[in-house]
Amino acid sequence: MNTNRFDVIIIGGGHNGLVTAAYLARAGRKVLVLERRELLGGCSVTEELWPGYRVSTAAYLCSLMQERIIRELELERFGYRVDAKDPAFYSVFPDDRHLFMWQDGQKTLAELAKFSRRDAEVFPAYEAHLERLAEVVESLLLTIPPEFPPSGVGDLLDYLKLAGRLRKLGRKEMTGLVNIFTMSASDFLDQWFESPEVKVTLATDGVIGANGGPRSPGTAYILLHHVMGGVAGKRGLWGFVKGGMGAIAESIAASARSHGAEIRTGAEVESIRVENGAARSVVLKGGDEYRAQVIASNVDPKLTFLGLVGERHLDAEFAASIRRYRCEGTSCKINLALDGLPDFRATPGTPGPQHRATMHICPSIEYVERAWDDAKYGAPSRSPMIEMTLPTMYDPALAPEGRHIMGIFLQYAPYTLRGASWEELREPFADRVVALIDEYAPGFSSRIVHRQVLTPYDLEQRFGITGGNIFHGEMSVDQMFVLRPVAGSARYRTPVRGLYLCGSGAHPGGGVMGAPGYNAARAILAS
Repeated sequence: MNTNRFDVIIIGGGHNGLVTAAYLARAGRKVLVLERRELLGGCSVTEELWPGYRVSTAAYLCSLMQERIIRELELERFGYRVDAKDPAFYSVFPDDRHLFMWQDGQKTLAELAKFSRRDAEVFPAYEAHLERLAEVVESLLLTIPPEFPPSGVGDLLDYLKLAGRLRKLGRKEMTGLVNIFTMSASDFLDQWFESPEVKVTLATDGVIGANGGPRSPGTAYILLHHVMGGVAGKRGLWGFVKGGMGAIAESIAASARSHGAEIRTGAEVESIRVENGAARSVVLKGGDEYRAQVIASNVDPKLTFLGLVGERHLDAEFAASIRRYRCEGTSCKINLALDGLPDFRATPGTPGPQHRATMHICPSIEYVERAWDDAKYGAPSRSPMIEMTLPTMYDPALAPEGRHIMGIFLQYAPYTLRGASWEELREPFADRVVALIDEYAPGFSSRIVHRQVLTPYDLEQRFGITGGNIFHGEMSVDQMFVLRPVAGSARYRTPVRGLYLCGSGAHPGGGVMGAPGYNAARAILAS
């Protein structure tokens, strides 16, 4: 048996695990990263699915990556580049009306006024309100949550510091913060807007990746989560990464290696060896064992504790809380290779500004809510909410000359189906999605050269995320901040001594942001 010793071993080479590795290596720790697959990035990866087509297979846009991490790890020096989308959104409706949202605020207001002059008038106040709320929430992203429940004076002081941040908010913003965590996206938007088309365009950010419809409580926070961040210092923008999403992981890995971190692919961890209540080593498939003082898991909490550690090493109450942790996904990703661009009936001609935007097919709040109704009873949505992107409009090198890649991200495709399996329904569901796009862009289906369909079950199998949940667990109020993943284990340390969480199953949750990895590194260095 081959045994090696390190200061820290990180299980999983997704972007958060690599961030943890980079910061610990910078601090002089001897770090080993073990990644199951042959390429780094986890769900933030670029893969050549078909000859000449390099696809961002799972994650597809970037905004939330923390500026501090980009700066401190010198990611731009290692190849990190993001092109902000402009226009940001293109929504198309059955009557061929359409709505663009642009980087230029005045152009966006002119678009909104086509649907409601009143909505155009209040939109700047809406954006300013979200900006103030986002500033408070963003200040918590790179914060280690306080102990919950508090057990001493030091813990109480942490809560007082947290309360001090909230004092910056006026009564309206304080009420807004409570609303954003508890309300549905639909109810929240009803407070501001009257146009159904405007509301549904904005509501899409509230249900992406969520187990809920626009009328489900808590989806207002998912909306806020998606408008935080930015590109090149400009808040609220989302963009395409040069070279695909895998370039993020590669830049972080290069930074980590420059400080001495060792990163191995094709190294699947089979178990975490626990002795006397402490994590001592990891054992790979094949039997190789690596020992370390600290082990950090970038895989989701269920796989970490119930799979790699094993319940026999856990307190019964803690094990039960992890079993209850909700992490089934309802999102589906379809990747297409195209021999030409979709030609929308509402905006004929190619190429056009619509092809540079996130293109939405979701005509109304009621449409999206009905899609969720199907899913919550165990069926794929008969008429799903569809988001389409064309990264090749910004980075033509991702596909052969004259060809394009389209990513379709859609809701809803529940992990658990009633009376059927995804083996039966995967391709018929994708056929229905393509037929729906054909209704808005006639002839679209004839442009498809290759197709890959990733249901939550497929995401689980390919990327190792339990339940195929892109956030490593639902981002609901009872699974956030001091409660993520469970009460008493939100500070990256776990009940197994020497074992830490550094992935999206820890605060502040999902999205390609690097914050869980950064916070975990701080917690490890402070131990």
